[in-house]
Formats: sequence, structure tokens, C-alpha cells
Amino acid sequence: MCGIVGIVDAGGVSIQLYYALYALQHRGQESAGISVFDGANLHKFKGNGLVADVFTPPVLADLKGNAGIGHVRYPTTGANLPENIQPLNFQFQEHFISIAHNGNLVNTCTLRSEFEQAGQIFTTTTDTEIIAKILMDEISRSGIVEDAVQVCMKKLQGSYSVVMMIDGVIYAFRDPLGIKPFVIGKIESGYMVASESVAIDALGGKLIRDVKPGELVRIGCDGIRCMQVAVAGRRAHCIFEYVYFARADSVIDGVLVYDVRRKVGKKLHEEAPVKADSVGALPDSGIAYAIGYAEQSKTPYVESLMKNRYMGRTFIMPTQKEREKAVRIKLNPIPAHLQDKSVVLVDDSIVRGTTSKRIIGIVRDAGAREIHMRIGSPAIKAPCYLGVDFPTREELIAAERDEEEVRKSITATTLHHISIDALVEAIGFPRDDLCTGCLTSCYPLPIDGEKAKPCRVDFVDTTVQAKLGSFEA
Repeated sequence: MCGIVGIVDAGGVSIQLYYALYALQHRGQESAGISVFDGANLHKFKGNGLVADVFTPPVLADLKGNAGIGHVRYPTTGANLPENIQPLNFQFQEHFISIAHNGNLVNTCTLRSEFEQAGQIFTTTTDTEIIAKILMDEISRSGIVEDAVQVCMKKLQGSYSVVMMIDGVIYAFRDPLGIKPFVIGKIESGYMVASESVAIDALGGKLIRDVKPGELVRIGCDGIRCMQVAVAGRRAHCIFEYVYFARADSVIDGVLVYDVRRKVGKKLHEEAPVKADSVGALPDSGIAYAIGYAEQSKTPYVESLMKNRYMGRTFIMPTQKEREKAVRIKLNPIPAHLQDKSVVLVDDSIVRGTTSKRIIGIVRDAGAREIHMRIGSPAIKAPCYLGVDFPTREELIAAERDEEEVRKSITATTLHHISIDALVEAIGFPRDDLCTGCLTSCYPLPIDGEKAKPCRVDFVDTTVQAKLGSFEA
């Protein structure tokens, strides 16, 4: 899971990229990077840490240019190494190129091996460099970016939203299934693309629409144009974006995330009502769920855990030891709201179970008599190969346990996960248009050793559609 952004603006982009990445900080906290083009040269800066720590005012002042891209990283492919920090930057046939990627390829090893057998040398361990190699090879042959993107889509298997800058022109494209979110926005003196609409909001811009699955968008000083490169038989939007990853105020594929979570909270009460003194949330991602539950149950919503706002997201911390240490620092109970009370605690998901167990222990130690856990995600049964950090079944508490066994393990009084049908209904898309691989062990594209329900993908003839068509907002 990562966050990407690309901006072309006549008034300069470094500060805008900074604020856009700041709005996307929840998508990755390991590293951040910005690359800008000033009409003659590429300027870049990247480093480990949060956006506010990596980019100081002097650094931003040196990033001069009217076009640029940015990235915040949480690694799902590639180690925590300086060379893996994006954007990746190249000088290719007298052109300056930068590229950043959100998603995860499932055929990285195969593609990398093919390039290495042909004598190619890699400088990173990321799948983003694979994407760059494919694009550069095809551009060197045809000289046409649109053809290169089509070849790329034909070869890549997995999830990807990609933003690339070539000499100050931004190219952005999304995989044919639309697994990872990607949106287009209008700002005062230009256009932008970003992983979530909150990045557009941060710049006072207007959300135009989502990048369509299989679409290529070009943004230059002459405006914005688009081209449909591939058309799939269905979509496969990541269901976990609505459950946890995206900010609640984001609009993803036309759906406000906050409304989804609030609806799920209401459905949690309909599916598993319980008599309690109050409803509380695990902040922040559990709040919208808890509000929905409280509204439906007519039980008071009472904050019983206060969050240290200067802590990051524990789920996306790289190691389990770090996640466990962070819980007690991040969340502090309010004993006056818990003493001898029966409470409903609502959270977005249970992945490994260790965090949930520790939180329940904190709440119980603060005096709660009963702790009823209600979870906004169905039980996570299988790994994600497409950009979410739960890679093995051994790490997933619900992979081989039923709900009662999970309840005992986390020591809750009662436990209920939302049903898949209720979650799908709350999102509003047909079930076949959502990726539910982590919930059902059936994936939307072929993955070695796993069940899959792939669909046909057709590619547009680029000789017929050689130029990008006029953009229609």
C-alpha cells in the first residue's frame, strides 16, 4: 500500500506535492519522495520517514518546476533500502523520467528473470522498476508512450496505479480491473492525479472523476487528455480500501468511504445486537462504524479510548513487535467511561489478533465489565498478493479458526464480524466488481497455488487510437 500523486500547475508544484502527500500519509509512513521538472532539468529529493520530516522548507524551495510526482511508501515488495524509495528517476535517451507506483505485481519474479537473462541490471528490489523497464524498452522501440503503456498492461499481472513523468508531462494509468484507487482533480492552474480524493481536497481542488480501469491519462501544459487502453469484463476494486486503508473522507470510485463504514456499523447491530451501556470505537478507523452502530442500536456513543494523534497507524508498522509496543502508547483508556460498564467496541478489522487482544486487556484493566467486539470487516481468511500486508495464512488469526475460537483468543465477551453480503451491500457495487480474495480465498486474477476467477481483458487497437482523445470531465 502506497500513495501517489502527479501535478502539472503553472504556478509551481513542490508545495502542492508536499500537501498532497501529507494528505496521503496514512497510505505509507516508511519513506517519501518528490521529483519535479523545471523545463530543462529534473530536481528530486527523497528519504526515509514521514512527509513532514523528509521535506524541510529549504528542500522544497530547491524543488523548482511546474510538473512533478510524489510518493509515500509502505513496502509490500522490496526491502526497506534507500534505493527503493520512490519516485524512481532515470535519464533515458536525453529524456528525464520519473515513475511511482501503488500496488503489487504477482509476476515480478518471472518478469525480472526475463530481463536479467537478457542482460538487464536492476538497481532496486521493487516491482516499480519492472514497470519502468517494460515502458522504457517499448518507448525505445516505438517512441510512442501510449503503445508502451499497452504493452505494459499486457505483461503486468497484479494491481497497479502508476504515475510517470517524462520531461514535464504526466502520464497516469490504472490496471484493467481497477484494483487500486486513482482519481483526477482540477486545481487552480492545472490538473492532478492522486491515490485518493483527499489529496485534491488538500489543495482546494475539485474532484473530476476516477481514472477508469485500463485508462491512460496525460497531463501537460496544454491540458489533460485520456485514452482507454484496456477493457476488462468486470472490475475488482480492493474491498479493504473501504474497510481500512482509505481515509473516511475520501471518495473512491464514486463512493464516500465514511458512508460505507457508517452503513456497516448499522448492519453490525442488525446482525448481532447486544445490550450495552455504551458504544465506543478504536480510533480513528473504527469511529464511523461505531457511530453507525450507536445510531442503529440507540445506545450512547461514548469515547472510551483516546488516541495519541502523533502516533502512526499500527497496522502498517513493519514488524509485529513495533505494532504491539505502539498500541499502549497510541491508545489510552478513560476509566470513568469504562468502570463496571458493558461496552461495545467497534473496530475496522482483526488481522493478526494481537492488537485486538491487547486493547481488550487495556479496556478490561480500566474497569469494563463486558467487552463486545464488533468488526467492520468479515473474517480475513487468506493472504493478499495485491498490496495489503498480510502475506501468509499463518499470520491471520481467522485463517484456520472460527469466530468463537477467535473470540476466545482475543478474550472478548462476544465477537461478531460483518457478513460479506452486508459489506458488499454497504459499498454498493456488485460482489463480482470487488476483490474479496482475502475474505474468500478466491482472487480476481491467476495466482500460483490459489483459486481464481479471472475475466477477459480486451485491448484497444492503438493504431486506430494513436492519439489521446480530448478529455471530458
